[in-house]
Amino acid sequence: MPHMKIQADRVEYADVQKLRELYRQELNCQIIRDSFLSRGLADPYLLQVDGRVGGYGALSNKYDKGRIVEFHTLPYVRSAALPMFRELLAASQATHIEAQTNAPLMMLMLVDCATNLIVEKVLFRDAFVTNLTSPGGQFRQATSQDFPSLPEPSGDWVIETDGRLVAWGGFLTHYNPPYSDLYMEAAEPARRKGFGSFLLQEIKKKCYEAGLKPAARCNADNPASRRTLEKAGMLPCGHLLFGEVKSKNG
Repeated sequence: MPHMKIQADRVEYADVQKLRELYRQELNCQIIRDSFLSRGLADPYLLQVDGRVGGYGALSNKYDKGRIVEFHTLPYVRSAALPMFRELLAASQATHIEAQTNAPLMMLMLVDCATNLIVEKVLFRDAFVTNLTSPGGQFRQATSQDFPSLPEPSGDWVIETDGRLVAWGGFLTHYNPPYSDLYMEAAEPARRKGFGSFLLQEIKKKCYEAGLKPAARCNADNPASRRTLEKAGMLPCGHLLFGEVKSKNG
């Protein structure tokens, strides 16, 4: 490879916003850190190769501070991705790298530049239609009266049985369109009775009616949540991994 001059500079979000659209289109899946840059939770870096824009990266500055959470190169400099990424590491002084396994370029950088890899999250996509029924519960939209001790509802949808809430949840929309992120919780006495999976099934329908595509994630060490999601038709499509940046001698 001919010698290239690579430079990584801290910039404003507007300087990388258009590049991020290419990144989103290339991945074509839910990006679970998608809102970090737009919400100021990550610092953007512009990457230049021989004086021309070549890509960008993002360093988390609040949650899991010090992690590289995004990296993208334009096609004409993709062959220089590894030296570009190493320049990003140096400029940002990153301590960790994370990657979704369904994001091939970031996975390559993780394997090449990180050590002590840990699986943190299991990622899910909607895989099949289910026809679950609720064991005596009614699915309905939440109201402010459902959560009187909280400043705002804990979910947009609930399951009520015998005049009490047994499960609640909804979907978050601060992800790359058209993806949304499902969440739910069941009251302790109502767990392992099918309420959670039924709730997720019905919330999936609400997602599609809103023009959104359901997605989800759970902690890698939470088999109960994984079983609930799978019963509702959500299947694993990847993992979120992270590791420590290798030392220069590593």
